Amino acid sequence: MSQATPPVEVFPPGVTLHAFGAPRVRLGAFRLLALVRHLKPRVILSGMFHLNFLVLLLHPLFPRSTRVLVRQNSTVSAALTSETLPVYTRLLYRLLYRRADRVICQSTAMADDIASELGIPRDRLIVLRNPVEVETLRAATGAHDNLWTGPGPHLLAVGRLSREKGFDLLLQALVTVREHIPHAGLVIAGVGPEENALKKLSRDLGLESAVRFAGHVEKPSVYFPDATVFVLSSRHEGLPNALLEAAAGGLPIVALPASAGLRDLLRDQPGTWLAPEISAEALANTLLGALASLGTAQRFPHPLIDEFSMEHTIHTYEELIDATIEESSS
Repeated sequence: MSQATPPVEVFPPGVTLHAFGAPRVRLGAFRLLALVRHLKPRVILSGMFHLNFLVLLLHPLFPRSTRVLVRQNSTVSAALTSETLPVYTRLLYRLLYRRADRVICQSTAMADDIASELGIPRDRLIVLRNPVEVETLRAATGAHDNLWTGPGPHLLAVGRLSREKGFDLLLQALVTVREHIPHAGLVIAGVGPEENALKKLSRDLGLESAVRFAGHVEKPSVYFPDATVFVLSSRHEGLPNALLEAAAGGLPIVALPASAGLRDLLRDQPGTWLAPEISAEALANTLLGALASLGTAQRFPHPLIDEFSMEHTIHTYEELIDATIEESSS
């Protein structure tokens, strides 16, 4: 929707890009409606939070044969408790998501949550994994560039700098970690509304020399070589791609129990450490336990990532789209 247009070479042959030139999703509504009524697509697949709402709002105005699939990236019950969302969001979820022909969820726990929160029939919810370029990320772990400083251990965290990502908890936990391991360092890759507050907290905690805010990093995998552990400090999450990419790269993973789907994915998996609760203290203790048991530059195969491979995931999406087209034709 935005005016920034990706380079044409990122799209494979046969893919047409329609740029609306709208700075905000809602400002592209009329252009989107006109395009859909012109093209008469059999299936629309939307995977952005605000775009999902817009597409579903317009759904009654689309051609009768057009089916709409929306992909949900977060646990609805947790998202609705976020202080950053308007109070009417729950109503929009409940009214609009019922219009979707299918809602795609990243985990069974996420689908169960949507069914409970929004009253959507379970047979209209489908679980499909997010695609991850597993082989590319595994190769990145063996790259030679070292972007880290100091003897380590080196902690890596990736995500939007917002409250739900819990980077404030991670900074507080790092204070405790450094009491036991003075050279422990942290890189946080990401940008967001909490950036200034987090940098101030880092200074207030005396962590200036231990924490580097890397800003937006196109490929966080550049930090995989020599990273000791990947940390997910989120208060609530679906199944973040940053964690999946770290798993594909073989990095040891320490995480807070940010969702039922995340807990199910990581529980009892070698090379993963799941904190018992969402708190800075629990994160610090879990980090210390993980660091104490890890060898130098230790990596894990993380078989849990296999079902997220690009080839497998694309195949499951193709099957869903084909089934939806067949359904609309009957």
